[in-house]
Amino acid sequence: MNLHNLTIREIIEGYTLHKFSSTELFAEILGHIDQNETKINAFITNRTTEEIFSDVTDNLIAIPIAHKDIYSTQGIETTAASNILKGYIPPYNATSVKRLSTNNFITIGKLNCDAFAHGATGENSDFGPTLNPYDLTKTPGGSSSGSAAAVAAAFVPVATGTDTGGSIRLPASFTNTVGIKPTYGRVSRYGVIAMTSSTDSIGHFTKTVWDNAYILSKTAGFDPLDATSSHEPVPDYLLEIDKRINGVKIGIPREYLLNIDSVILNKFNEAIDILSHLGAEIVDVSLPSTEYAINAYYIITPSEVSSNLARFDGIRYGFDRSKFGQEAKRRILIGTYCLSAGYYDAYYLKAQKVRTLIINEFKNTFKNIDVLLAPVSPIMPPNIGELTNDPLKLYMMDVLTVPVNLAGIPSLSVPAGFDNNLPIGIQIIGNYFSEKLLYQIGQAFETETQYYKQTPKITERNNE
Repeated sequence: MNLHNLTIREIIEGYTLHKFSSTELFAEILGHIDQNETKINAFITNRTTEEIFSDVTDNLIAIPIAHKDIYSTQGIETTAASNILKGYIPPYNATSVKRLSTNNFITIGKLNCDAFAHGATGENSDFGPTLNPYDLTKTPGGSSSGSAAAVAAAFVPVATGTDTGGSIRLPASFTNTVGIKPTYGRVSRYGVIAMTSSTDSIGHFTKTVWDNAYILSKTAGFDPLDATSSHEPVPDYLLEIDKRINGVKIGIPREYLLNIDSVILNKFNEAIDILSHLGAEIVDVSLPSTEYAINAYYIITPSEVSSNLARFDGIRYGFDRSKFGQEAKRRILIGTYCLSAGYYDAYYLKAQKVRTLIINEFKNTFKNIDVLLAPVSPIMPPNIGELTNDPLKLYMMDVLTVPVNLAGIPSLSVPAGFDNNLPIGIQIIGNYFSEKLLYQIGQAFETETQYYKQTPKITERNNE
């Protein structure tokens, strides 16, 4: 039995049936990481074997987890993948880290990402890019690059991430993993280094839909330390997860199918046929403000970034601001400009008005359908280095994901097949707090397709 390839569900079952111990599981996983991590560069910080096993030996049902390096982890270096925070060790845990640790999840390390989560490929990290386990010449997507790659490479069965404009769904799509961008406020943001405070969503990556629902049941819920967290009761996401989807109305937004790579479009149409076969009703819908979403997002986001990064002044912690990378500097400059006197009304205020239009369009659309189905990315995973010198092309990778963040609604990315061994994902988008329904649809699709079982062969060049 390859213990490192087990899902969370299989790990729990294995413990229950006494098939293996927690020390055996962790020993194999750490050995697998030692053999393959240098090929992937998923981790920034690895806890020592002694530290990990001191936690595991007292926990008979321990489950390995690793956190995106913008999550505060008590006693473990947290850099946000930027040299400005190199050496910073938080004195406390983020709320989601704390909730998971009290539910038997043992942190084995911190994962690579675009610095301060600024990026769509993972190449803006000051610690080098993470490579896609399915093809080491390709990006795994960003900004949660290390998180997606770590789950895809079977380094951990679950990794945390953040989705501000697609930073969980895009990497999930590129790595054949399941990624959830929950409703804004569903999971506490406390202790997670802020990028865009009004769109940051705290989610995670897993191998399967069941595992993903299991994790959200642990992290979701109100947190008095986060004023934006919701009081909405947390349902049992696993209850009725295998429920049939007969009669579920799935809307296909025509604006999301423009300028899409033909390979992705073919897989998307196959997904529609599968869901229709499973009993779903497919409905054509229109969201005309979609084309303005990316423009609004890249005014609102740099504006909030310029404000949030002001705290990194080199006085209280970290190094001076010369340590910021090029993308951080670019966003600070754009955001400060958009918020400056004489330009606030012309740019920022107008972008917020567009955001309201997008929110209202989603609300009106969900009066007639249950969920939306759309591609995640307009393009296949790019080569490492392909987009690093073209910020506009890089920003356009988020064109299908940012509307969800501007509206604050949930979206689940699930594997939808492969082209030349490269994964392709689809996203199931729901109304506010409809994560339970998203998981039911995702589970039905996963049970029918079983794409998660196709794992990468990590070699020098996977495509040769």
